[in-house]
Amino acid sequence: MAFFAPGLRRMAFRISSQAPIIRQCARQQPQLRSPSRIINLVRCRTYAEARTQSPTAAGLGGNAAAAHGTGTGGAAQAAANAAKKAFPEKTTSKAVAYWLLGSAVSVFGIVVWGGLTRLTESGLSITEWRPVTGSIPPTTADDWESEFAKYRASPEFVLLNPHMTLEEFKKIYWMEWLHRAWGRFVGLSFVLPAAYFVARRRVSKPMAFNLFGISALIGFQGFIGWWMVKSGLKDDLFAPGAHPRVSQYRLTAHFATAFLCYSSMLLSALTVLRTRKLLADPTAAMKTIAALKNPAIAPFRRSVYALAALVFTTAMSGALVAGLDAGLIYNEFPKMGLGLTPPRSELWDKFYSRKEDGSDLWWRNMLENPSTVQLDHRILAMTTSTTILALFAYSRKGRPASALPKAAKKGMTGVVHLVLLQAALGISTLIYMVPIHLAATHQAGSLALLTGVLVLGHKLRVPKSTLAMLEKRIKPPTTPKH
Repeated sequence: MAFFAPGLRRMAFRISSQAPIIRQCARQQPQLRSPSRIINLVRCRTYAEARTQSPTAAGLGGNAAAAHGTGTGGAAQAAANAAKKAFPEKTTSKAVAYWLLGSAVSVFGIVVWGGLTRLTESGLSITEWRPVTGSIPPTTADDWESEFAKYRASPEFVLLNPHMTLEEFKKIYWMEWLHRAWGRFVGLSFVLPAAYFVARRRVSKPMAFNLFGISALIGFQGFIGWWMVKSGLKDDLFAPGAHPRVSQYRLTAHFATAFLCYSSMLLSALTVLRTRKLLADPTAAMKTIAALKNPAIAPFRRSVYALAALVFTTAMSGALVAGLDAGLIYNEFPKMGLGLTPPRSELWDKFYSRKEDGSDLWWRNMLENPSTVQLDHRILAMTTSTTILALFAYSRKGRPASALPKAAKKGMTGVVHLVLLQAALGISTLIYMVPIHLAATHQAGSLALLTGVLVLGHKLRVPKSTLAMLEKRIKPPTTPKH
């Protein structure tokens, strides 16, 4: 009997540990007549051993009693956690689009305010770049005297404003301070919400990279702004006794970066809104896409893309005109003096060449000679206007007229109105010798015209990612083969 005692104790322990599972199995069995209680007992024991030996069924803690029903629940919970950490296939929140539109409007406003700052010659009133502490304006008389003393040491005060009083200085100081404060607001109001939307996975992965790129561009824009101002604080840029000004190259770079920021925000917002609209009704969306794939539209679409580049180039040539004050000469239209163009000797003046062999004569006159720069801007402006009018006529005749969607035709009409208004503003600004209100409106008109062309181009294409999502939604589910 003592020989069998260890084996009996082990058997009793195993039976006692398996008893709760056996009772659970018995409760789960249907109340049907069973062929044998012994067979049911064997089945329950087999089931219990499989549950205790399987790590998946037992769960992470290895508790067999808690394993019931947690296999599928754990997988679902893991899938839910993974979904929270993953980027959505598309931008799912309209708030992202509205925020991008608001940021674009803010950039549009700061472009106009920057033009006013330049036209009032206020940009060189603050002679230091303090990204953080510079956000606090002078508050005491000593602070104002300190800032005025720094300005009095600048070439602009010495050569242009030697009789300026402190009260007059305050006016131009506030113009530049507000411009810089607005720039800080644009940066913070974009970077912080962008970080929030990305962290909360409210944007798609491509949009997240897009927001990161725009944020970097805004930071670069601030650096370019100071780089531009710094060029006007030295007297080695211009000839002795000349009008102090910033480098026209740096001014154009600052202007171009602002245009790129604005365009990126606008197109990103339009993409989000249009993607949501198309995905709301995939069947109707596929019909729209089929219409845009019509071969008759392809030449018009390519022309609109080229037109956007032309409008941008014309606006940048306007920045060169502003940087050189070239609008203050030849204040008539369409002639420039006695003819349609100034004399050849004036357009290709050797004065602007810095090399003995004259190898830089051509491009330096194109970019540094006020007469040539104004002529370039006139040619580009008239080319842009003519191109838009020709494209409008093309869209109303022949195959494009029947193939173009109604929204595209309306967009083309809007672009025509914008270019006619911009041409009138440009001619008026020139004839009246660059009054501040007309010049600022003309600068705003260039960005408005670019907006119209970008919106028109956006109506003529659908991103490949959006098309892939539409096809995925419309494609019928495949039935598994048995």
